[in-house]
Amino acid sequence: MNYAIIAAGEGSRLAQEGVKKPKPLVELNGEPMIGRLINVFTRCNAESISIIVNNEMKEVKAYLDTLNPGVPFNVVVKSTPSSMHSFFELSRVMKKGKFCLTTVDTIFREDDFARYIAAFEADTVSDGMMAVTPFIEDEKPLYVDVDNNMNIRAFRDAAYEGARFISGGVYALNDKAITVLEDCMSRGIARMRNFQRALIDAGLSLKAYPIEKIVDVDHAGDIEVAERFLRGE
Repeated sequence: MNYAIIAAGEGSRLAQEGVKKPKPLVELNGEPMIGRLINVFTRCNAESISIIVNNEMKEVKAYLDTLNPGVPFNVVVKSTPSSMHSFFELSRVMKKGKFCLTTVDTIFREDDFARYIAAFEADTVSDGMMAVTPFIEDEKPLYVDVDNNMNIRAFRDAAYEGARFISGGVYALNDKAITVLEDCMSRGIARMRNFQRALIDAGLSLKAYPIEKIVDVDHAGDIEVAERFLRGE
């Protein structure tokens, strides 16, 4: 499995709330968020790891330069206008084949993630498997409409009758998704949620994989919440 991390955001809300470190280097239980992800990926059969950081993240780039995960390790330094643009830049350096993409501030338990990756690796039919969660704390959640077999029918901005899941911000896909991404870029489509809708429109087969809880670190108070979550409290 190839892995990719979007870590190009400015982390402005954390900075405004007094957090001095760049978001990727914020520690959870003594481990930088980006370092934790890299370690989790290497334990989950990583064939390559690709990361994008913005031009201002000198500390993050310096930290990444000290690492040797033991697999091809690509670091792209570029400021982009959106996560989807960051994904596009990563797609230029990622190895071909199945991949899993996540943002640096998406926090999940390693055992949940390992089961998710194993399920996608074993799936020989689906073009993608999106991590979804019934845990809703996001300020602007993306609701995932699924049928009884967990096939994804639509991505919705608003809650609807019978809604059970929102996007967990973790995307496991195959190479067909890159073709859709390139088409989105050529048509000026932005935002990851619109890219996901484009996957459906292009006829890709997407499954939803439920994970009980996934949290985001967007605010200073989220750091302690994430630490307790990872400790199982």
